[in-house]
Amino acid sequence: MKTLHIRTPATAAGGTADPNHDAHPRARLVVSAVEAAAAAVAVLRDLAIPSLVLIALAVGSLLIRRRGIATLGLTRLPGWGLVGRTLVFAALWSVFQLSLTMPIANHVSGKKQDLNAFEDLQGNVGLLAALLVAGWLLGAFVEEFAYRGYLLTRVREAFGNGRVGLVIAVLASSMLFGVAHSEQGLIGVLVVTIDGVYFSVLRLHYKTLWASVLAHGFNNTIGFITFFLVGPIYGLW
Repeated sequence: MKTLHIRTPATAAGGTADPNHDAHPRARLVVSAVEAAAAAVAVLRDLAIPSLVLIALAVGSLLIRRRGIATLGLTRLPGWGLVGRTLVFAALWSVFQLSLTMPIANHVSGKKQDLNAFEDLQGNVGLLAALLVAGWLLGAFVEEFAYRGYLLTRVREAFGNGRVGLVIAVLASSMLFGVAHSEQGLIGVLVVTIDGVYFSVLRLHYKTLWASVLAHGFNNTIGFITFFLVGPIYGLW
């Protein structure tokens, strides 16, 4: 009986090339769909820490496919120009969320984002330092690799590389990203979902996961420092 091997060309990050990598496109589509479904279940069921579960799925996926991490967008870190641009983008995005999305959601729903998890942050230098580290490592890097790297890529493969597949991939990965932050309440899920769309646009526009990692990290940093200085802000009006 012939054994089915699902392989892809080697990438800049490593991997074994296979001249027959296009021999089973339907099988690869099914595998991508199964992976995306498994990731969705992990998030919706809130298994352990969903982001870390997705990272484990991503590692297993890359090993089975014999692909490198560059196929999930984790290419070589670009120059300092991208760092500066994403810092500006993050600052503008924070103002946009505070001045438009959050106030409208607050007034329409009569609820606010649940930020009780950070209630001890104001004026607490030690907690600020810990959250800044966690915000970059677990928030920015791990979550971006999980949602904008692994999940977005697999959903897009499952639904095709056309415009429809792209829209589905961005929306699905962003909504699951929002659901993963359900401890922040309905408004928190909405705000984080919109953040996910924004991070996806940056990741796709610059063709590197580092764009969304940097924007996410700066966004977290701005939020933590603001909370440290003045406490929770639920909107500018």
